[in-house]
Amino acid sequence: MGSIYLSDGEWKLMKALWRNGPCTITQLVILLKVETNWSKHTIITMLGRLEKKGALAYEEGGKAKLFYPIVKESEVTIDETKGFLDKVYNGSISLLINTLVGNQSISKEELDELHQILQKAEVDQIDRDSN
Repeated sequence: MGSIYLSDGEWKLMKALWRNGPCTITQLVILLKVETNWSKHTIITMLGRLEKKGALAYEEGGKAKLFYPIVKESEVTIDETKGFLDKVYNGSISLLINTLVGNQSISKEELDELHQILQKAEVDQIDRDSN
């Protein structure tokens, strides 16, 4: 399956589906009301776009279609992250981190967490290389 890229609005709709499972259009209107105040017609349009992208599907329910995601959130997140890195930082994770550190956009807690992530990645890489 190819990469799926979502607009900001599509992310909101997909997150509602990832967190709440299959939903009808009416349920999505209610779930997204506070955050977006989208009309039923806006949600129908977005569902159509997401279906064409291969992000969701539907099954006929009792009185209404039940929409559900057919891609995992983690897969889309990876695609989006790689796309962002390529577009903004020429694919360089270190350039991204250097920018964040240089602008003091990373807290001490986040630096500690990042350090732990890198240590684990190093151990995992050594394990992979030794097998």
